[in-house]
Amino acid sequence: MPKSSQDASAGPSPHTTGASSATEPGAPGAAENEPTSRPSAPRESAACETTHPAFAELDQELNRLQRAIRLAIQDQLAKLTGQSMGSLKENRDLADAIHRLLDSHGLRVRCVECGHPAILRVSPRGGTAKGAFVFDHSIDGRRTFHGGRGTVPEIRLVAKPPRKKRASGTTSVA
Repeated sequence: MPKSSQDASAGPSPHTTGASSATEPGAPGAAENEPTSRPSAPRESAACETTHPAFAELDQELNRLQRAIRLAIQDQLAKLTGQSMGSLKENRDLADAIHRLLDSHGLRVRCVECGHPAILRVSPRGGTAKGAFVFDHSIDGRRTFHGGRGTVPEIRLVAKPPRKKRASGTTSVA
């Protein structure tokens, strides 16, 4: 695959918000305009641009395999859209299994409200015995939950963002 088309399939950075064009695949808001948008490439693929030429062919093959894995996962998860399991525990088990699978491949789900990388969780909510599927993520350092429907939402995959380092000296002394 030529490098330029490979880069184009990578999608936007997981840190971009509404500044991207709505027609760009994987951009926040693109799912409404382009239902065939593809998941973003994991962050490791960005390092391939600076690798030694001796590994260029290997990097290209690994990127192809990673993309195939992402697409296979997304296709399977799409089959769950609109479903709910029999109980709160079963919905939580499903969300946890999705998280473990995605985490093992350096992926997260894209929040349908803001586009940020998130973890799909199930939260107990009044009025629904089976819980509500929510997108758990941080925005500007604050934990945020978006969503809240009783069925599995549409799932789009994005790269797992790097962990943020905690500021030193933030521990309190009693």
